[in-house]
Amino acid sequence: MPSNTEVLTSADFSRNYSTNFLDSVNRKLPGVTLTDQTGNPFQRTLDYRGFVASPVQGTPQGIAVYQNGVRINESWGDVVNWDFIPEKAIDRVSLVPNNPIFGLNAIGGALSIQMKNGFTYQGVEAEVLGGSYGRVQGSVQAGGQKDNVSAYAAFESAYDRGWRDYANSSHVNRMYVDIGARNDQTEFHVNFTGANNLLGNVAATPVEMLNQRWSSVYTWPQSTLLQLAFVNATLSHNFSDTWSFQGNAYFRGFRQSHTDGNGTDVAPCDDPRTLCIGNGLPVFGPADGPATPNTLGNAFLGEIDRNRAATNSYGGTAQLTNSDRLFGHDNHVVMGVSVDHGNTKFTASSELGTIDPNNLFVTGTGVFINQPDAGLSPVDLHATNTYTGIYLTDTFDVTNKFSVTAGGRFNYAQIDLHDQTGTNDLLNSSNRFQRFNPVIGGTYKITPNLTAYAGYSEANRTPTPLELGCSDPNHPCMIDTFLVADPPLKQVVSHTVEAGLRGSWGRDAKTGVLSWGLGAFRTLSDDDIIQVASPLGVNNFGYFQNAGQTLRQGIEAKLDYRFDRWNAYANYTYVNATYQSAITLSSPNNPNALISEGGVQFVNVTPGDRIPGIPAHRFKAGVDYNVTDAWKVGADLNVVGSQWLIHDYTNQSPKVPAYSVINLHTSYQVTKNIEVFGLINNVFNQHYYLSGAFYQTGGFVSAGGAPNLMAQLSDPRAFVPGMPLAAYTGIRAKF
Repeated sequence: MPSNTEVLTSADFSRNYSTNFLDSVNRKLPGVTLTDQTGNPFQRTLDYRGFVASPVQGTPQGIAVYQNGVRINESWGDVVNWDFIPEKAIDRVSLVPNNPIFGLNAIGGALSIQMKNGFTYQGVEAEVLGGSYGRVQGSVQAGGQKDNVSAYAAFESAYDRGWRDYANSSHVNRMYVDIGARNDQTEFHVNFTGANNLLGNVAATPVEMLNQRWSSVYTWPQSTLLQLAFVNATLSHNFSDTWSFQGNAYFRGFRQSHTDGNGTDVAPCDDPRTLCIGNGLPVFGPADGPATPNTLGNAFLGEIDRNRAATNSYGGTAQLTNSDRLFGHDNHVVMGVSVDHGNTKFTASSELGTIDPNNLFVTGTGVFINQPDAGLSPVDLHATNTYTGIYLTDTFDVTNKFSVTAGGRFNYAQIDLHDQTGTNDLLNSSNRFQRFNPVIGGTYKITPNLTAYAGYSEANRTPTPLELGCSDPNHPCMIDTFLVADPPLKQVVSHTVEAGLRGSWGRDAKTGVLSWGLGAFRTLSDDDIIQVASPLGVNNFGYFQNAGQTLRQGIEAKLDYRFDRWNAYANYTYVNATYQSAITLSSPNNPNALISEGGVQFVNVTPGDRIPGIPAHRFKAGVDYNVTDAWKVGADLNVVGSQWLIHDYTNQSPKVPAYSVINLHTSYQVTKNIEVFGLINNVFNQHYYLSGAFYQTGGFVSAGGAPNLMAQLSDPRAFVPGMPLAAYTGIRAKF
């Protein structure tokens, strides 16, 4: 591979080292960090070289994620719901940069997850884990084969009360089942992934509240119900020793319901007997109904925003592989076609609420806000998207030391939006995007233990239905909730150059085995899509726009050493992420913003300004030691550099500080079939921030003109705090 491809196996996802999938990926892979926008351990964002795969609707995505050959970025917003993946059933994970063959959204790379089946896993295993903040989780997996038939099943359930104040508890239930059959030429599998998860969310909290109480929250309830039914059939067949076929067909049913208690832009009108929103616009209950009377006394005003996305998607891939020698040289050709189609029904509403001054809980009043000019009105939208791809890649061995890989993929995307309310024609649109993305690279084996690689590729991502429906700065949306208009957005095109060296040293027990890698990367993205804060300055409102060119470049270095009872690793990544175009962006609540004649806060971004939310430095190290044949102890260090606050486009406010966390783990093999294990995360109980942003200060408006609730908060910075010290212990039994 002419790139720095990383691979993890099922052993890397053992609960001996971490409590969840993303922590396992973050633990050892260079270039990866985790950020958090929801305050939920099951719903974090994976950042790789400054591109993300996030479960949060409205986050511009840059990584394609596959499960058993199916792209699982959801049709509606390209989000990745990590909580759907049955972690015990994972057999292998590959992180691949610099390859457009993985289709749309792979502008920063692709994460390919291969699941277990009865041919690759035999036996029965049960596991129970418990610990801090009410965490209780268990799993069972079983697999086996008889003659040419196999079966595998995994079931997982987890509960976590959450460490933040009030309700951010989570219930996760998921399963994976695979039935397979094979003979000498053909292998066929049908597998099913199901999930029913209720996740509590906690948004960023004002820094002044965190200084008083680390676990405090700023308005609630916030929760997300996620459900999945995913069926996939895979087929592979060898026509001969050199020709083979691989294919799959799938159906994916996805449901999401989100409830979010927030502040509101609703306030008493000039005539305090009625309520207004925005610049004096009356709040209507029913569409075209009378202005809402103000009967709320001195209650502080908020709102409960709700949305629901229901998506049915289906499609498949057909691929041919050939390994015939060409001109007497080894050659490997892969060619294929894929089609993915999605149908989404999206609904949203906003209910006027009142805020309890004691705990900031928002209670609905039964009045639903309907004011399109202020960006809030009920939404009922039908979106369809069809993505077609044709690809070919060829690896040719020029010599026994030098191999060249070349190919490309043509992507054609059709995205249509249809308003179902009959009142918002601006949402109706038909969008078409197409592009051919090439890839070329080579590897050269300098010595048997040293290989050089270099490659160039292009990739594209099209605007999602969510982004297309919220791209008008004059009509900003409640991100993750409301859509109001669709001025055109351009597709993002990335150009990536990558080069480096990798190798190993030592082959026996006397010297140990050292593997290492050193590389550099540079990705220039044209027409990058970013999320911009609403000019209105209201928390959680925003829109999407193309931001010209952006650049993410840096270096990666890694070491892994195994000797006798020792196993140690270390890696470092530097990411320099900058804007490359001069643009003017709305930046409300930013104390360093300029103010236009119309009162809009904005900043002038110049080439070289750092992209907010992307830490420049990432360092990880760890060691494991087998004290005895049965007892193992280990430690991991994770250091993440400072980053600019979200929406601090010109880098003038103080950064989110750098942080370091040390985790400990141990395991003991009681018998051949029983093992106990324990973990301590953040062993020194460090207080650190995972991300930060600006928010609207001034507190919450009273319906009766009473002093504003929380008006004493004057610092416009809000942060998502990291989890304090947490300890877990568990037991695993194999049969």
